[in-house]
Amino acid sequence: MTDATIAEVADQAVSLFVFYRADIDDDRARAAFADLEWLGRPVDPAPAAGWRRIATDLELPIRDGSQPAVRKAAFVDIGPARWWDEPMRIPIAWRSASLSPLFPVFAGHVEIGRRGLTLVGRYAPPFGRFGLLIDQGLLHFVARRTARALLTRVAAASSRESGTEDLGAIVSER
Repeated sequence: MTDATIAEVADQAVSLFVFYRADIDDDRARAAFADLEWLGRPVDPAPAAGWRRIATDLELPIRDGSQPAVRKAAFVDIGPARWWDEPMRIPIAWRSASLSPLFPVFAGHVEIGRRGLTLVGRYAPPFGRFGLLIDQGLLHFVARRTARALLTRVAAASSRESGTEDLGAIVSER
């Protein structure tokens, strides 16, 4: 890849930063990421050595609860965790399981700290530069809500209070 190509791709990616406040238990978080059954079913092949691919549904919750969440089949790739750091970091990426060119592709990591979870990364909206315009009006909202829903699932699997549905999210962006 040339420097010009790298710069073009970087120009077409959008930063995503979502924090979710939760009382995380280190041991439960390690166990949750050792066995990803709570997320979905394992799929082969994994994208790289040490990574695991999970078939799941990503959700876009409807805020007022009047409708069920919008769901999209996706592949979520989970990389090898760095448990020795604080916050703990787990590489994560996802893409649509069908009609991939029509949906964003995300790459980043989940940070697991005592006060909560943070998803940090970048996603590429579909449709290139036109997709960036759509992102400013709508897609970034969808990306933040989808990331929050995923962090809610991680928190439920990793929190001190088992079975917690929603521990009070704070969603922000950079």
